[in-house]
Amino acid sequence: MKKISRLFNLIIIAALFLGACNLPSSDQGQQASLTSAAQTVEALLSATPLLPVITPSLTPQPVTATLTPVPPTVNTNTPQATATSNCNVGQFITDVTIPDGTIMTPGQTFTKKWRIKNIGSCAWTGFSLVFDSGDSMGAPASKAISDLGPGQEVDIEVALTAPTPVGNYRGYFRINTNGGVLVPIVSGHLGKTFYVDIKVQNPATATNTPVVFAVTSVTFNVTGTCPNFNYTYSVTTNAAGTVNLHRIFSDGGTDTAPVTMVFSSAGTLTSPVIARVFGVPASSAWVDIYIDTPNNQQFGRATFTCP
Repeated sequence: MKKISRLFNLIIIAALFLGACNLPSSDQGQQASLTSAAQTVEALLSATPLLPVITPSLTPQPVTATLTPVPPTVNTNTPQATATSNCNVGQFITDVTIPDGTIMTPGQTFTKKWRIKNIGSCAWTGFSLVFDSGDSMGAPASKAISDLGPGQEVDIEVALTAPTPVGNYRGYFRINTNGGVLVPIVSGHLGKTFYVDIKVQNPATATNTPVVFAVTSVTFNVTGTCPNFNYTYSVTTNAAGTVNLHRIFSDGGTDTAPVTMVFSSAGTLTSPVIARVFGVPASSAWVDIYIDTPNNQQFGRATFTCP
């Protein structure tokens, strides 16, 4: 910019010299002035080169975005999921006594029994039945149960007392390991508990709804030694009525004709002694009672084992 300004000033000076040619003077003075001015302009022009005119050219340059991958956030406080252990797992099989909805009188005592199977891979030693929630009905906080190997079944029982107020009651129970860990129960309530469910009503009167006749329990008594066993079964009802039942055997067999028991009042009747003889080779077997009427429900189990 400074060089361009100087050139502009020189051009103006030259123009002033040239304009002096129109002033009145002698021919010799004019000629000398013109010659001097021309020489001065020529010297200035030769000493100051003209700068080329630069026209800026803006060419947009392509912009290439560089994407830097951001690593995913890793939460180090979240534990990794692990497979559920199949060591201690139980399965609810059936209510051996006191089917759901059994009618009780206020304060009535009874024994609830459940059949549970060990379907895990570990033996149960020192395990216990524990009250979980609901109506305890006088149940102990904990009660020891028999040792049980994988694949074996056990009938767990507890003595209870019906509450005094009339109403519906349900108590939930669980199994606890010897280390204080609760055992999951397949086919149980929410996969963890099994329960007793009763209805407490006042004793039947002329103005009250009569008690619905039902079998409340079936128990077995096994005697003898391998290979000769004897057993009986006892059926208990809550009122007078007729019970029809048949046996179910571990080999899939069943009675061809039902057995009938007539109850004149609430109470227990016992079958005649039945022989169970093992053949050769020795084996294990069991028999259950199925109540056709009035319950339409399977009860009890007698087990016979010959090592």
